[in-house]
Amino acid sequence: MRQVVWGVTAVGAAMMIGIGMWCRFGPASFAEWANWPNHEHFLHDAGVFQIAIGLMMLTALWSRDVLTVVLVGFGFTNLFHAANHYLDRASGGHGSDAWFLLAFAALAGVALIARRRQVTGRDAACPER
Repeated sequence: MRQVVWGVTAVGAAMMIGIGMWCRFGPASFAEWANWPNHEHFLHDAGVFQIAIGLMMLTALWSRDVLTVVLVGFGFTNLFHAANHYLDRASGGHGSDAWFLLAFAALAGVALIARRRQVTGRDAACPER
């Protein structure tokens, strides 16, 4: 049963990452295939969110710690969502959007490092929860 769970999770992750990469890096092609409007910025964001789901699935295969999985996904999503807002800044939004999202990515990174220290026992001063 373990192999089935791992296999389905790995295949699902690959599918999410593949579709997310297509949506992020080939938005016009993806929009045509999906019969969606070609709104480049929203397709870029959708791609990043799809990739993040796949990344969290892979992280869950590596770590049984829910907070690690969530912080990896949250950090990745905010970092690359910030990049989208910076790169697509001519499409609208606010000048502060990328910086706001980047700040959350940095906070997620700090929390992830702290959590990994807790889980691996390298931070005796921090309780598990």
